[in-house]
Amino acid sequence: MATFFVAPPTSFFPSCRPWGLRFGLLVTLLAAVGPSARSASDDALPFGAPSTSLAAHPDRSADMVAGLHRFFDRLTAGSAAVRDQRNRNRASAPGAASESAQRERGSLRRLLGAVDALPAQPDLVFVGGPERPSLVARGPAFTVHTVAWPAFGEVHGEGLWLQPTTPALARVVVVPDADQTPEELAGLVATGPGHVAVARLLAEAGCEVLVPALIDRQSTFSGQPSIAMTDQSHREWVWRPNFEAGRSLMGLEVRKVEAALAWFRGRSGPARPIGLAGYGEGGRIALLVAALDPQLQATVVSGGFQPRESTWSEPIDRNLHGLLTAWGDAELVSLVAPRTLVIEASDGPATSRPGVPSPARKRTAAPGTLAPADPAAIRREFARATALTADPQGRPPGWLVWAEPALGASRRGFGSTDALDRLLRALGVPPRGGVPAGPIEVLGVTDVAARQQRQVEELLRHAETLLHRSEDARTVFQQRAGSGDAATWAQRSEGLRETFWRDHVGRLPDPSLPMNPRTRLVERGAQVDTWEVVLDVWPDVTTWGLLLVPHSVTAGERRPVVVCQHGLEGTPFSLLDTDPASKDAQVYKAYPRRLAERGFICYVPHNPYRGGESFRQLQRKAHPLGLTLFSVVVGQHQRQLEWLGSLPFVDARRIGFYGLSYGGLSALRLPALLPGYAVSVCSGAFNTWSWKIMSRHYPNAYVFTHEYEQFSYNLAGTFGNADLAGLIAPRPFMVERGHQDPVGRDEWVTHEYAKVRRLYSDLGIPERTEMEFFPGRHEIHGVGTFAFLHRHLGWPEPASPKP
Repeated sequence: MATFFVAPPTSFFPSCRPWGLRFGLLVTLLAAVGPSARSASDDALPFGAPSTSLAAHPDRSADMVAGLHRFFDRLTAGSAAVRDQRNRNRASAPGAASESAQRERGSLRRLLGAVDALPAQPDLVFVGGPERPSLVARGPAFTVHTVAWPAFGEVHGEGLWLQPTTPALARVVVVPDADQTPEELAGLVATGPGHVAVARLLAEAGCEVLVPALIDRQSTFSGQPSIAMTDQSHREWVWRPNFEAGRSLMGLEVRKVEAALAWFRGRSGPARPIGLAGYGEGGRIALLVAALDPQLQATVVSGGFQPRESTWSEPIDRNLHGLLTAWGDAELVSLVAPRTLVIEASDGPATSRPGVPSPARKRTAAPGTLAPADPAAIRREFARATALTADPQGRPPGWLVWAEPALGASRRGFGSTDALDRLLRALGVPPRGGVPAGPIEVLGVTDVAARQQRQVEELLRHAETLLHRSEDARTVFQQRAGSGDAATWAQRSEGLRETFWRDHVGRLPDPSLPMNPRTRLVERGAQVDTWEVVLDVWPDVTTWGLLLVPHSVTAGERRPVVVCQHGLEGTPFSLLDTDPASKDAQVYKAYPRRLAERGFICYVPHNPYRGGESFRQLQRKAHPLGLTLFSVVVGQHQRQLEWLGSLPFVDARRIGFYGLSYGGLSALRLPALLPGYAVSVCSGAFNTWSWKIMSRHYPNAYVFTHEYEQFSYNLAGTFGNADLAGLIAPRPFMVERGHQDPVGRDEWVTHEYAKVRRLYSDLGIPERTEMEFFPGRHEIHGVGTFAFLHRHLGWPEPASPKP
């Protein structure tokens, strides 16, 4: 029988370009032989399955990713309108405003992960020693000490304490940007262009001032010397494991500031008004703390107030899952009411990652850029805040104040006289006009690098504490399903399924467009024919794959289907490669072809984790919307299941899933949510996921790789791989594991799988789950898994199967 294969361009195969060239040459040679035996009807599916003809496309994968960017961009652009409608609904809802605000604060705190308990008895300790006293400076009206204070767990805040020489009139926490030091704001070293020593000016006005150090944007300590040092900023290096444990770096630093405020409130003697000021990263933190803490009298936010729709393009440590569903900066302002809030429209910090390559550092940093916000955009967000907090007559609030920034030679800086005087007046302190009182005597030099290392290490150890507790946390979380047998398990676990879909994957509406199937015959084989298929899902979103139909299918017969899923940077064509020299053939071993030759119908869909930075930025765009890349993938597979079930030669009750690597992750996540998958086989992915993603002591952990899209907010405390397998139960589930596969360790895989085996045993269905080890690496084995699919999809094994 003649073979006709229209090969994809070689860009589909960055690791095996010769494969694409060979098939392209095959098409050329066949065309030269004579007229094609194909007719226009060859593009139609067999047995009258409805479809229209599909034109060839140079790169459907890139086209899919481009469409998804348009999809997420449209959702992002509309997020403010969604929040505006939510705000109107909230304003008209019954109940006391204070109760509503309290609920909103709880929701915001959970989004940030600012949830770790503060110490019962806040304290402040001097940091120093015989050769490095804590007293580092003395001014005309204040002293400066290096200090630390317990914040949560074993984590401390560190910074400078400016103590007036006369009784304090007020108390203020001044939060610098991540790339500023407390010493700059205290006036001990020069400030950046346009900025002033805000902490010093407040101390000279009679305020007691604490200035915490933030995690900075350098990369000195980002890595494990025994494994690899990376080019991640300290902020990203700390963010990665903590985010998986349900803590954002912003939330952790909010908690440090709240601990400092708690110490102020616990001081002996007369109570004093308490205020807060911050710039850049510190300005963002100041706004969050002011929204969370109804006891603050006044706050200045400088260089940290703006629209948040561009969060996805900023450094990844600013990533907050679900931020734009409820919280623009205007919404945060509404929680500050009616306390004084001064918005100083200074130029925010500027930075970009990744930086200049260094041979000493592994390039794993997520891209992200900070630049000063457009003043007009800041004004627009301020107008939103004003409208949101206006009184019933539409009058703007008197407590919300716009302040022009300090004007430097090249920047609009932090600490204008206008902003600081408004803060002081709100705290009942006479303003001084922003003029320093006199010279400062510097008595010592702070070891800024050692302080930064301590701060980084403490937050990493905090993440490790959460990692060690995560298995118990997941166990408690999963207990809400209760106990019982297989007949009731799907219903009892439905709440967990909905939680996983809503909180971790992100749920979109069901596909909204007609399927509109388009097909194109790409190979007429000796035993199997292959069609390329495109279906519509949502505007700008399609799904694409390859359908393999054995010649042995007869009219009226309905056969089982195996959906075969590629891994990272693959395409459907990767799974059909049979060239022994190609990497794809060595990894996938053309397993859809082999299954189709055994009589299964196979469908090989494209999941959009291809294109390097382009697809990873989809995850960045999705997260602020409370979504993920898999939010879309689930919808694509909903559509594929719907279409497969409509084919006259498919048994919709017998559709299995078998994926490797990223496809193995899909084999956990998709069947867990979509009951249309009757069987699932996970290859090269099953693991003790929290350790795989969070551990800085495992060389192949995701903290050391460029796969920053893998991090999911608070997944460590809620769902492990065994728990996702539990959502697949009572349907059959199997794990395929190569002993030498570097994605994990046999011990981790076995430990996690034991929980799956126990669940299936407790449900009375131990025969529905298996795990097969084999001597190999990150690859399809296709022995026990094939037998598993035959058995549980009800299709007889061939008498003499082809190896």
